[in-house]
Amino acid sequence: MTTLILGFVFGALLQSAKLNRFDTISGMATLENFKVAKAIALAIGVGVILLNIEIGLGFASYHVKPLLLGGIVLGGLIFGTGMAILGYCPGTVMVSAGEGSLDAMVGIMGGLAGGLVYTLILPSVTGILGPNVGTFSLFTEMGSSPILFYPIMALCGLAFIVAAFVIHRLDKSPDKSWIIAGTGIALLNAFIFWYADRPIGASTSFPYLADNIFGVVNNDYFKQISKPGSWEVIFLAGTFLSGIVISLLRKDFKIRMIHDNWEKYKGNNYGKRVFWAFFGGFILIFGARMAGGCTSGHIISGGMQLAASSLVFAVFVFAGLLVTGKLFYKK
Repeated sequence: MTTLILGFVFGALLQSAKLNRFDTISGMATLENFKVAKAIALAIGVGVILLNIEIGLGFASYHVKPLLLGGIVLGGLIFGTGMAILGYCPGTVMVSAGEGSLDAMVGIMGGLAGGLVYTLILPSVTGILGPNVGTFSLFTEMGSSPILFYPIMALCGLAFIVAAFVIHRLDKSPDKSWIIAGTGIALLNAFIFWYADRPIGASTSFPYLADNIFGVVNNDYFKQISKPGSWEVIFLAGTFLSGIVISLLRKDFKIRMIHDNWEKYKGNNYGKRVFWAFFGGFILIFGARMAGGCTSGHIISGGMQLAASSLVFAVFVFAGLLVTGKLFYKK
């Protein structure tokens, strides 16, 4: 029940700034809406300071992902491409589905297919995921010298916070809802590190659920994702519920397939949107599993730990997102 509630809170934070919406995320891909970038930068900055102090006091532990160079680079590019086309992340897609977005539901089905296919072909693509450069972060490199580590850690956190407000100033948008959302996500993630001894995550739930549905459970990969996947399924159920409940309370629940930004660039053909939503969801999850995480579980959670793998992943995700936005969305 607690995990369900945490998922609900996460979904509510996303909805508070409409970070889950197709128009918001695809708007980032087309450089028309910078709310996602601002919220992520702020969440990382606040989270860097909170989480590292929390861990230093012994209330939590690090969960740094390894820098599998091929998986991080290729997976990041593929994930960013899927994010631009689908217009959702693995976590935000559940919230938007709860709000009545049919394209999000199609994206979920595509994500389940992507997760299943990744499980099936993993033995044959393992070679391209490496080399494993190592599991390292600011702490692994400087943690033995607290006098150096904590000031540099604080400066890194402040740099992300400043970057968020610099982007906001350049954006010239009066909307400041991203400040509450970004700060709230950092606080929630720090709490989950303490309470559940794990970071927020979403993409593992897709192969976990798909593998269970189709009985593909007798393999090493399923054993590896079984524990985090089961937790994330419950967590995402909470985000889905938040989408339903909060949209009904705000009276903006609406069954729809085509969103304004999609119609602006791609028209209002339902068949085209269904195809691209499924395809986007498929490669979104496939790329996430190659890299070992997604926006919440890798970029934000790993960024809060100043993990090298997560920061590199973020660079390639945004590269894939922006290049796809430039090429895919043309009036």
